[in-house]
Amino acid sequence: MDKKTVSRREVLRGTAGAVAAFTIVPSHVLAGAAGQRPSDKLNLAAIGVGGMGDYNIKQCSTENFVALCDVDDQYAAKVFDRFPNARKYKDFRVMLDKEDKNIDGVVIATPDHTHSVIAMACLKHGKHIYLQKPLAHSISEVRKLTEAAREAKVQTQMGNQGHSSDEIRMLYEWIADGAIGPVREVYAWSDRPVGGDPWSDFPIMARPKDKPPVPPTLDWDLWLGPAQYRPYHPAYCPLMWRGWWDFGTGALGDMGCHILDPAFWTLKLGHPTRVEATTTHYQPEVASETYPRAAIIRYEFPARGDMPPVKLTWFDGRLMPPRPKDLEPGRKLEGNGALLIGDNGTIMHGSHGAGGVRIVPEVKMKAYKRPEMTLPRVKGGMSGHEQDWIRACKDGKPASSTFDYGGPLTEMVLLGVLAMRIKDTPLEWDPVNMKITNNSEANKYINPVFREGWAL
Repeated sequence: MDKKTVSRREVLRGTAGAVAAFTIVPSHVLAGAAGQRPSDKLNLAAIGVGGMGDYNIKQCSTENFVALCDVDDQYAAKVFDRFPNARKYKDFRVMLDKEDKNIDGVVIATPDHTHSVIAMACLKHGKHIYLQKPLAHSISEVRKLTEAAREAKVQTQMGNQGHSSDEIRMLYEWIADGAIGPVREVYAWSDRPVGGDPWSDFPIMARPKDKPPVPPTLDWDLWLGPAQYRPYHPAYCPLMWRGWWDFGTGALGDMGCHILDPAFWTLKLGHPTRVEATTTHYQPEVASETYPRAAIIRYEFPARGDMPPVKLTWFDGRLMPPRPKDLEPGRKLEGNGALLIGDNGTIMHGSHGAGGVRIVPEVKMKAYKRPEMTLPRVKGGMSGHEQDWIRACKDGKPASSTFDYGGPLTEMVLLGVLAMRIKDTPLEWDPVNMKITNNSEANKYINPVFREGWAL
């Protein structure tokens, strides 16, 4: 194929060697059928624009948003108003069919239970995807989505923005440098579901029995998507869906993709072999459909190369790990964060992507001779996460948290979510065959049961 006849869309989609052949080049070298070049603005669509999607769209403001989709006109109104020329839709399937030739990539920020069906539809249309975390609602959905994205050869990014931070790369370099010796234990914690917006309204309740009318601006059937039907109630949407088993993934699914990311990456954890959960639910007849107020999840990871086995313990609901012996008196563990316990010391960091990473105590941090930078940084750091995806769509070099990375991270997180359903029972995990080997009841939660008319 003559390089001069390669279309802008072929380059942006990364088809048939176009990505391998080109990066951003001057217009006199390469021009598409419309006189555009790979460095021109992308034409993007967004699905789920009323909540986190609004932020993601703002971070992609360098590009053209030509289509916007949300199931609730009122919730999405402020974003719709900002883009008067963008075409508006309620059904993402209709949007993808009508806009197929007009869009290069899609930003997805919908409730967890709809992630996989929307993202898979986008992949089938050959679109680049920015998808909020967690990647999907169940382990099998994550695996299928990861494999499908790889086969589609599009550029992907999961919305765990801390993975683009300078701090997570610094932590990686410190661990590789042996700053605290071999790491054998990790503690991580989150104040969710008790603290943080919108968790302040976290539901601990039975399914509502009253049936208020559906708001006229909301398409309730589309909001439910693949989830089993139930009548509309404001206890589910637009804000409190994270707390319900059928729609969200709880505090661990929400925050684990941020807080556990640094340990998962720097320690090369991969798949755990064992997981066990302890939770606060002691009245299942009252709260059988909502996540617990607090939980402790214990993971075990095998040795990886020259790295020793690791025990990782997650605490949420403002439960906290034991204080490390090196932590100075009066220095608190607060909010969200993690401790990496090595043979020769301890590293503490905050929530997203190892923010505030420090060796403790501080005197040890000041004495540490930091290694030279070995990993390339993402332009803009954590705030450049969406732009890193934009860059990947244009030059074909993968973004920082592709589905190939975000998929296994999400699988690990969701295995802990699954364990909460079979609490106080150690579960043995076979990642190759995607099954719990010692508890048949647990296996029913690996694959979703979609409502009739929905499938991947």
